[in-house]
Amino acid sequence: MPSLLSEPRAGVPDVIFTHDAFERMCERFAQGTGSLAADAERASGFRYGHEDWLVQFKREGSGIALVDPIALAREDDFWSDFNDAIGDATWIIHDSLQDLPGFTELGMEPKALFDSEMAARMLGLHHFGLAAVTEHYLDLTLAKEHSAADWSYRPLPRDWRNYAALDVELLIPLEREMRQDLERQGKSEWAEEEFAYLLDKGSRQRQQHPQPWRRVSHITSLHNDRWGLAIVRALWTERDRLARLYDIAPSLLLSDASIIEAARQKPHNAKEFRAIRSINQRVRMHTGGEQDKMFERYAPIQRSIKPAHWKDIIQKTLELPPSDLPVPPVSSALSEENNAPHSMKFWREKHPRRYSRLMAAKAVIAQISQDTQTPIDVILKPQYLRNLCWTDEPERRDVAEFLARQGARSWQIELVDESVSRAIM
Repeated sequence: MPSLLSEPRAGVPDVIFTHDAFERMCERFAQGTGSLAADAERASGFRYGHEDWLVQFKREGSGIALVDPIALAREDDFWSDFNDAIGDATWIIHDSLQDLPGFTELGMEPKALFDSEMAARMLGLHHFGLAAVTEHYLDLTLAKEHSAADWSYRPLPRDWRNYAALDVELLIPLEREMRQDLERQGKSEWAEEEFAYLLDKGSRQRQQHPQPWRRVSHITSLHNDRWGLAIVRALWTERDRLARLYDIAPSLLLSDASIIEAARQKPHNAKEFRAIRSINQRVRMHTGGEQDKMFERYAPIQRSIKPAHWKDIIQKTLELPPSDLPVPPVSSALSEENNAPHSMKFWREKHPRRYSRLMAAKAVIAQISQDTQTPIDVILKPQYLRNLCWTDEPERRDVAEFLARQGARSWQIELVDESVSRAIM
């Protein structure tokens, strides 16, 4: 039975929110040794945007630091001092693609990465959460109680600071144990290449979707309903404007499910609008705990936006001329090299030869997965394999060259090239 680690061994640190304290922290971390454990907390379920409201670090000889990047943002380029202090040290991050974009926007510049979540997947673990991985390798379980808290709240309660500090408390010994396991399984070089890929991907500027309203959950259920799509576009646009104005999470003003329901129902009058209960009720959170209290901080903003506001948006949209309605996106499913269909029924019924090749290639990947004790989707992104088999005459293609263009890493290509090439001949 794993032991519970209820708080960091060196105690719970205070939050650093002044430039002087930050400079002292940089000096302390410059004198530390080895890898840097790093993590971040956001308030995206409560506030507009995805900013980091707290970042956590730990280094041998330096202890744990909790930093308020919002309070420090008044200083110019202050993260350069931290980058200099850390130098070329490896950053240990669990699920790095969650945190690297925010770190990059703040000005941090990791030079090397160890992603403990990716390492866990590569090593064949069935559960990849940090608590599960620390249980597996260190026989310790973490006290995890505030993962969905409103991290923009100030001052941060001690329990929250404790939770945040625990996220970096064990990453350093975890890296040591996992590196040994990667070495034993002959996967160290694979892992290093994967970490470099994740570091590059996570450190790029976030790309805004050209039509972000099209990312509303379950929008594909509307199919080619142009009036429904117009309602989604209008409600999403107004929700985003209000959320930005009041600095509140858009989902606390109007849920995606309510937007989709309104798009399906298309209420033309007050009676039909009132029948859509979800759009007439304030979004609520009921967890039975402290989240309910945090949510109440945003209730006045919610109450200020009446259901009639959404009704007016819908009615104006239904009065648009057909020429102003959005056009369903053109499917790229028939592209020669990208975005092959996901539906196996479509493959099997409409393209049996391609389906046969894909099944043969998937069987090969499954065998490699079993032989190496590595998950199939870590060995090769399934979309890459579908794209390969979707093309005409894939047997005439250079598989290695094709997969490289898709984005596969060298270790993946070397592992599957010969076997997949034989399978699709």
